[in-house]
Amino acid sequence: MINNSNFIDKLRSSGLRPTKQRIKICKVLFERNGTFHFTINDLAKTIEEKLNEKISLATVYNTVHAFKKKGYLKEISINSDKSYFDTNTSVHHHFFDEDTNELIDCGQDDIDSVNIKNNITGKKINSVEVLIKVASDYQNQK
Repeated sequence: MINNSNFIDKLRSSGLRPTKQRIKICKVLFERNGTFHFTINDLAKTIEEKLNEKISLATVYNTVHAFKKKGYLKEISINSDKSYFDTNTSVHHHFFDEDTNELIDCGQDDIDSVNIKNNITGKKINSVEVLIKVASDYQNQK
């Protein structure tokens, strides 16, 4: 169990006042054993269900984006209007299940190294992260 003072420090370092609502957001995000993938709406719903607490979508949105900017969360864009956030900020790959809208970690050992043949002039590659979109293969279900 993480102490509230850690959450307060995290909030303050992100430029946010450590309100009771924001500390509850921290608990849902960071008081867990495994990685947590979520959308803003998913997080608001999880808070409401698990803590029986209604926190405004604006507060959830602002807190998540402040944490992302500080490096506590990673954003994974699925398409132009859907983003997920990840509590695991290390470089790693993902599967996105288009049937269930679930984002799933994919281990480094599951993908051979990606060979980049061209780069943008004047830029260096910082990291390569692969997003693999999967869906049911209805042809094989006959």
